[in-house]
Amino acid sequence: MAESKKRRAIVIGGSMSGLLSGLVLRRAGWDVDIYERVESELSGRGAGIVAQPELIGRLRDLGLETRGLGVEITTRKILDAQGRLTHTRECPQVLTAWERVYRLLRDGFPPERYHRGRGLAGLAQTADAVMAYFSNGETVVADLLVGADGIRSTVRQHCAPEVAPRYVGYSAWRALIPERAFPPDVHRDIFEYMSFGLPPGEQFLGYPVAGPDNDLRPGQRRYNVIWYRPADERTKLPWLLTDDSGVTHAVSIPPPLIRRAAIAEMREAAERLLAPQFRQVVRLFAEPILQPIYDLESPRLAFGRVAIVGDAAFVARPHVGAGVSKASDDAAALAASLRQEADVVSALKRFEGARLKENQRIIEWARHLGAYLQASRTQEEQARAGRHSSDDAVIKETATLDFLYA
Repeated sequence: MAESKKRRAIVIGGSMSGLLSGLVLRRAGWDVDIYERVESELSGRGAGIVAQPELIGRLRDLGLETRGLGVEITTRKILDAQGRLTHTRECPQVLTAWERVYRLLRDGFPPERYHRGRGLAGLAQTADAVMAYFSNGETVVADLLVGADGIRSTVRQHCAPEVAPRYVGYSAWRALIPERAFPPDVHRDIFEYMSFGLPPGEQFLGYPVAGPDNDLRPGQRRYNVIWYRPADERTKLPWLLTDDSGVTHAVSIPPPLIRRAAIAEMREAAERLLAPQFRQVVRLFAEPILQPIYDLESPRLAFGRVAIVGDAAFVARPHVGAGVSKASDDAAALAASLRQEADVVSALKRFEGARLKENQRIIEWARHLGAYLQASRTQEEQARAGRHSSDDAVIKETATLDFLYA
């Protein structure tokens, strides 16, 4: 809807979700500033991303260049504990790295409107505006505030303090390994594929992504590894999150602080449980990352003139491969609702109606896919585990969005 004066939006959080929201709102005619609490440039560390077709389409709609977005693969395979090929499935996909998509979005947003080192301290609303109070003493007034500040969202804590991440009973070891480090036989067997190893109650997954500076040349790429392992919340998880000095970290632990005993245990398990090809991959881990897996499900997305999007609102277990696609869909639905409704509060209610059930479906599907990895299960989760833990199910269902259109 045409306006004589540009309406102003504040986006809290300068990662994927925030940049997508900012770019989509700018394209819809809004005046947008993004505020990121971290002073330095963001980094995805060990994160690989499945670039779903829906995300690629959204990037193109924003006028961003998607050629060379990542490594194109065609085939998935499963290796048993002896390294024998047991299953294959054709599944063309583009596999990319967090840094590649982030850089694409970051370069597409005006640098003078992206503010680093600006943490949100509080917010307030009137009938006509929303005010954001920052830790440096600055106050910014706008028509709309978008909380895109991730799983530990300050915006969500202000609007819905009762909503918090829930640990799901397993964690993931992650690493990015240079392609040039691969022995030739291991490279031949697994590098060009999405490759799975499935020890009982666990899942090992690896696939190629771009190298540093989006280098897609053979020999310069990297291999993204995720190994899901059960870890009981009361005993094993605190042990994993405790560093060598005895400090137990909340939610996650910085990679340099992971205790040597935890890494040694992981490496020993690899030698016992994994295919020879995957054992060699684990031996190449330089500084592994430990990622406890959480669910987050918000019952609301709209709070007057404030909306929460992306991982600030819903965090799905990684098996769906939908995190960035979900954020892009949230951003598009938000902009569409604001075009359809002149009143911001009414528009955000429309946005909530459009995205709440869709996000709930993604969360529920991810819970189905991950149930067999949990350290403990309810009777219902046991039934889910039985349906989704077979080799056929894992190779078919992991990191695709087919369930959304079934």
